[in-house]
Amino acid sequence: MKKVTYIEAITQALYEEMERDEKVFLIGQDIGLYGGVFKATKGLMDRFGAERVIDAPISEVYIAGGSVGAALVGLKPVAEIQFADFITPSMDQIIQQMAKMRYRTGGSWTCPMTIRVCCGGEVGGGLYHSQINEQWFFSQPGLIVVLPSTPYDAKGLLKSAIRGNDPVIYFEHKRLYRSVKEEIPDEDFTVPIGKAAIRKEGKDITLVAYGLMCQKTMEAIETLEKDGISCEFIDMRTLRPWDRETILESVKKTSRAVLVQENSKTGGVMAEVSATITEEVFDYLDAPISRVCGLDVPMLPFAPPMEHFFLPNAEKIVRVVKKVMEY
Repeated sequence: MKKVTYIEAITQALYEEMERDEKVFLIGQDIGLYGGVFKATKGLMDRFGAERVIDAPISEVYIAGGSVGAALVGLKPVAEIQFADFITPSMDQIIQQMAKMRYRTGGSWTCPMTIRVCCGGEVGGGLYHSQINEQWFFSQPGLIVVLPSTPYDAKGLLKSAIRGNDPVIYFEHKRLYRSVKEEIPDEDFTVPIGKAAIRKEGKDITLVAYGLMCQKTMEAIETLEKDGISCEFIDMRTLRPWDRETILESVKKTSRAVLVQENSKTGGVMAEVSATITEEVFDYLDAPISRVCGLDVPMLPFAPPMEHFFLPNAEKIVRVVKKVMEY
């Protein structure tokens, strides 16, 4: 067991999967000689060569489209989109090709590829280096969407994504890269796609989050439990397909739910989770479902006070939970 950071866990997963399967290759901007903008691919070109760690031109449509073609002829591409903010040029390839390939061919063809997407705020990145955009892909049948919050899950979910036969959008939060550490096993392991993690058991209220918001939620729980509120906390880990059973069973037990996401509220992942809870376990609820989300504005502000104002945090979560507990 060795304590590693979130980004080191990602590097380990890439290295080990490339060692395990010669069909796995990487492609993205500056990932080769430079080792990636955040150094997630540092040293991999030295080990595997320029044919398997490919420095692509500044063209997201080429990175995604070329990866689709490679996947169709039997390779296992792991593409990197340097920032979620710049993924829009590749949307046609992702939505019309990646996501629909299995369905449009009646299962004759699959598209086994993973797109790593660096995302998220609280880093002072400003308008075009802080977006997360997971809800664009959450709504698309044919895609798997994951967003780990811990080094263990970052490694295990990336391995599962690469080994699978379906297209995966793998979001990795840049604020977590070097801010979280944990011990992970030396031996090979994977984390199952589609299964949430119960990070903490409780009886009064269910909190659900993913990505960076898991850390904010745990901070809030420390305060809430000092005030006698017992919280059950679920980390979604996989956004599509999301683990309905775990979340619904928790809400049936606690009768209350607060859902937390970094992205803006309208049309978000937690809107779907909220709707499903209402449809399927409404009779168990003792209070309205509440959400803690980013603001409905076009982009994340650059100025630190404004970024703090935009993003959910522990104080906002505590305030909403206490309001729900008043019912």
